[in-house]
Amino acid sequence: MKTHIEQAKKSWRVPNKSGPPPRQSPFIRFGDAGIWVTCHKNQEKKCIGEVRDLFEEYSEAISPETGSNKPLKGEGSENGDEDDIEREIRQEVSDIHKPTQRTPFEAIFLEVPCLVFFRINNNSIDPVAFVRKIMEDAAADPSKKRTRCTQRLVPSTLVGHASEEGLERTAKEVLAPHFHAENQQSKKFAIRPTIRNHTQLKRDTIIKKVASMVGDQHSVDLKNYDALILVDILKNVVGISVVGREYDRLKRFNLQEIFEPTPQQPKEQKQEGLQQESTAGATAEQSARD
Repeated sequence: MKTHIEQAKKSWRVPNKSGPPPRQSPFIRFGDAGIWVTCHKNQEKKCIGEVRDLFEEYSEAISPETGSNKPLKGEGSENGDEDDIEREIRQEVSDIHKPTQRTPFEAIFLEVPCLVFFRINNNSIDPVAFVRKIMEDAAADPSKKRTRCTQRLVPSTLVGHASEEGLERTAKEVLAPHFHAENQQSKKFAIRPTIRNHTQLKRDTIIKKVASMVGDQHSVDLKNYDALILVDILKNVVGISVVGREYDRLKRFNLQEIFEPTPQQPKEQKQEGLQQESTAGATAEQSARD
């Protein structure tokens, strides 16, 4: 009588190499809108899980496409339970025939330590407003900790090619409603680039190019800005968004800092660090005016 091991060996077959290729992971595309998410080291997969749950919950609350037309309990016709049963049957049949819809958020594993990207597939969701809502709610009640390994949420209104031409094209589209609207008032602005795994565009080049796209009508103010331009570059893609004064108040959109604030450093050291950052940024941004 053959043992279980012998039967298992006999039934095992070499995998068919001529079959379909393995499914590729999704990737960031030019024209995408989305949210960069940073997390603790080696926690990328856990981060994707908890952030997906968080995003889907918020999207159901704010997106008009997820609104429900179901009658409230107690409402209905005089026929009572009989009509309720017929209504439920019709609803189930209708749901079966509905076309499959893409999820509003698509997680993209970037194979970059401590970083993932969530593509937004729902045009009714604005990345900046969406992240702001999450951060405002977290700041209103930090005791309700919703995430454990997630850190920053960085919105990108539009993703383009990380070249000088691509940067200019992307910035032109993103900046227009904030700086070039009809009857536009002068604003104070700042620019904060974040560069990962990219060598073509240097920090100073990015700041000069984006500042030139803002225009002379507006002035640079690194501390008391009205609008902050976030430029995130990873490899060959660049994402740009414009946030407001709430960005620094909400810990630079860092959930970890909202839930578990880092002890403040001595005032002298903090002022020294801010002075170094301000000097470097001011030199580059003012050169764009020359």
